Amino acid sequence: MEDYIVRATAADGQVRAFAATTRQMVETARKRHDTSPVATAALGRLLSAGAMMGSMMKNDTDMLTLQIRGDGPIEGLTVTADSQGNVKGYVGNPGVMLPPKNGKLDVGGAVGIGLLTVIKDLGLKEPYSGQTILVSSEIAEDLTYYFANSEQVPSSVGLGVLMEKDNTVCCAGGFIIQMMPFAQEKTICAVEENLKKVPSVTSVLREGHTPKELLEILFDGIGLEITDTMSARFCCNCSKERVERAVASIGRKEIQAMIQEGEDIEVKCHFCNTAYRYSVEELKQIIKRSR
Repeated sequence: MEDYIVRATAADGQVRAFAATTRQMVETARKRHDTSPVATAALGRLLSAGAMMGSMMKNDTDMLTLQIRGDGPIEGLTVTADSQGNVKGYVGNPGVMLPPKNGKLDVGGAVGIGLLTVIKDLGLKEPYSGQTILVSSEIAEDLTYYFANSEQVPSSVGLGVLMEKDNTVCCAGGFIIQMMPFAQEKTICAVEENLKKVPSVTSVLREGHTPKELLEILFDGIGLEITDTMSARFCCNCSKERVERAVASIGRKEIQAMIQEGEDIEVKCHFCNTAYRYSVEELKQIIKRSR
């Protein structure tokens, strides 16, 4: 089934909400980066969040970047997303292995203590950047804290990735609920009560429920209104030409040294792990073009 995001409002616009199913997106990332189960879970949660947060942006050229930098063995995560459901990302140490914690993948232990940074490039002179501490390093709670403290929007974030025994992705997805400034106390209390009905995102998705049905549980009796649905996918816009600019940026002296070695070089895209080869002749052309 195709990955997609459902956008909705509830209680006559007092609440806005997003829910997504992202199994294919996370499985694509797992294959691209050959991630361990705990790295797949961590990256999958951040990719799911990035897709939903990207869909909050208005313009086609708007870009969102989520960075997590902790002292754990995963060595950080980076995800970027646009407003059309395209998302990509990577982890510093894709092969990290940790024993389970309380019977679950230890994402918090893999991430460690650190900071969450959210960067929004909205086409202005300077991109917006907000930063908060990691409160649990489990990612969903950290984003909930970010929304409340950096954007002053009371929110609830749920994210999940469930792995199969063969370490492929069984299901993945999430939700983001945000209270508008005029939300009434009774609406907030009703949502809080409904949140107790959802033990985890993956438990709902594994039972075969759709993102719409997940939102129906979360807004039972509150008047849910689906505004639209958009597809989501792991998608990297890298190319040999784009990567060439990165090669050129290392400087003429370094490129000349590579040429003198007489060997082709291989450069990989961080986000999708695609490898691009440059021959000695191509390196010479890069020097010429960079004059």
